[in-house]
Amino acid sequence: MVPPPWQLVALLAVHWLGDFVLQSRWMSVNKSKRLDALLLHALTYTGTLLVGSGLVLGLRQTGLLLLFVGTNGLLHFATDFVTSRITSHLWCQQREHDFFVMVGLDQLVHQVTLATTLWFIFT
Repeated sequence: MVPPPWQLVALLAVHWLGDFVLQSRWMSVNKSKRLDALLLHALTYTGTLLVGSGLVLGLRQTGLLLLFVGTNGLLHFATDFVTSRITSHLWCQQREHDFFVMVGLDQLVHQVTLATTLWFIFT
């Protein structure tokens, strides 16, 4: 059974909370050059996704929930490993438009990841 659209919308809000609201300035500034900062950001995101996904998707299918959260946590780390380095480079070169294009691409990749894993794991 395909998850209802409201669940994806709710998970996108959880994503925003974990990826932006709960990301400290230190994580944001350092995740492009320090693995500890990137790891802390990814763990914060993954913890937020765990709690949010439990609320949105329910806890009846714990194994699938953990697979969903773990997969998204790892892919979030991998995506940010690449995109944070690119955005940092663009920002230092004062290429603001390109910087924001890359931030948008980063978010698109995260959103596609959430939607795809939601569909594959829960259908």
